[in-house]
Amino acid sequence: MVEPASVAAVASPPLRRRFGRGWRWGLAASIAGLGLLLYGLLAPALVGVGLWGNNSAYPWGFDIANYVWWVGVANGASLFASILVLREHNLRTATNRFAEATALATVAAAALFPVIHLGRPWLAGWMFPYPSTTGLWPQFISALTWDFWAILAHLLVTGLFWYVGLIPDLALLRDRARTMRTKRIYGLLAIGWRGSARHWALQQRAHRLVALSVIPMIFVVQSAVAFMLSAMIVPDWHDTRLPLSLTVGGFTTGLAATLLLAHALREGLDLHAHIDDGDIRLLGILVASAGLCGMLLTGTDLYLSLLGDAPDRDAFLARVAGPRAWLPILGLALLLLAPQALWWERVRRSALLATLVATAVLAGAWLERVSIVADGLIRDRLWQQDTLYMPTLSEWVLLLGTLAMVAFWLLIFARTLPVVSIYESREHAERENLP
Repeated sequence: MVEPASVAAVASPPLRRRFGRGWRWGLAASIAGLGLLLYGLLAPALVGVGLWGNNSAYPWGFDIANYVWWVGVANGASLFASILVLREHNLRTATNRFAEATALATVAAAALFPVIHLGRPWLAGWMFPYPSTTGLWPQFISALTWDFWAILAHLLVTGLFWYVGLIPDLALLRDRARTMRTKRIYGLLAIGWRGSARHWALQQRAHRLVALSVIPMIFVVQSAVAFMLSAMIVPDWHDTRLPLSLTVGGFTTGLAATLLLAHALREGLDLHAHIDDGDIRLLGILVASAGLCGMLLTGTDLYLSLLGDAPDRDAFLARVAGPRAWLPILGLALLLLAPQALWWERVRRSALLATLVATAVLAGAWLERVSIVADGLIRDRLWQQDTLYMPTLSEWVLLLGTLAMVAFWLLIFARTLPVVSIYESREHAERENLP
C-alpha cells in the first residue's frame, strides 16, 4: 500500500543535490563504456566493416544479431507497458515508467547497428525517401529500408508514449524545484501543464491512444525483422512462424529487463512502498509464463522443421546439431528454462536471485539470436566455407559499448526524472484509503 506521504520518495530524488556514491560509480563506468562505443563506431566507419568477422559465407554476424536482440527487448518492454495502460492494471503504477524508459534506451541502441552495418554510415540518409531531382530513390525491396522505417516508427511511438505519461510529473517537479534554472527546464518540458480537468482528460486520452498504437507497431517492427531474414537464401528463415517466435522471445526479454530494473530501483532508491512484494510477484509470474509460451513455440518449430521439406530440415539441423550446437541449446535453456525458477516465491523476492534469473534470460535470448543470424548461415555450398564465423574484438567492443549506452541513459533517467509515476501513485493511494 502506498501512503500519500511516500510520494516524496519518488519526487525528491530528481531534485536532490547529491544522489549517492553507487550512482556516481555506475555513471563513471557507463561513461567509460561510452568510450568503447565511440571506438566501436569509428573503427568500422574509418577502416571498414572488414574489421568484423563477416565474410562472403557469413554476410551477417554480431551486428544484425545484436540489432535483433535489442529490438526484441524494446518491443517486449513497450508491449508490456502498453497493455498495462490499456487494461488500467495496478501494476502500471509501479513499472510503466521505467519499462517505457528501457524500451526507448534499447531501441536507440538497436538503431546504431543498421547504420554502422552500411559500411558508409554517413550515407544513411539515402535510406530516407526524400524528393530528389535526380530521380534517385531508396530501394524499397531492400531490408535496409525496412529497418529505417521500423526503427523510425519505434523511436517516435515509444518516445511519445513515454513522454505523454511523464507530463504531469514534469509539472510537479517544476513546482517543487528550488532554483529558477531547474524550474525553467522542467517547465519547458511540462509544456504549460496546469492540472486542469481539461488537461487531465486530454492527457489520459492521448496516453491511451498512443498505447493503443504501440501494439500494432510492435508486431510490424518484429515482422520487419523476420522479413529481413526471409530475404536471405536460408530455408529455415522462410517460415511464417518466425515473426511470432521473435515477438514471444522479445516479450520474455522485455519482461526480464523490467524485473531486473524493478529490483534495482526498489533496493537502490528504497521504493519498497511503490514497488511492493505483490508487484514483484506478478512480474516474476509473467516472466515465467512467457517462458512457457516460448517452450510451446520452440516445440512447434522443432516438430515442423523435422517433418518439413529436406531443405528446411537440413537448415534446422545444421544449426541445432552442427559444429556449434551448444549455442542454440544453451541459449534456449537460459531463455526458456531459467525463468521457471521464478515460480518459487523465494526466488522472486530475492533481489540477487531474481536479478540472476533475469540476466540469464537476457543472455539466453542473445545467444539464441546469434545462433539464428550467424550460425543459421552454416552451409557447405561455398568452397571458401572452411571455418565458422568468429566475432572480432571490434564487434565485442561495439556490443559492450551499446550496453554501456543503455546503462548510461537509464542512470540519467533515474537521476533526473521520477522512476515511478507520481500522479498514479497518488490515485492508487486514494483508492486504497477509501472506506
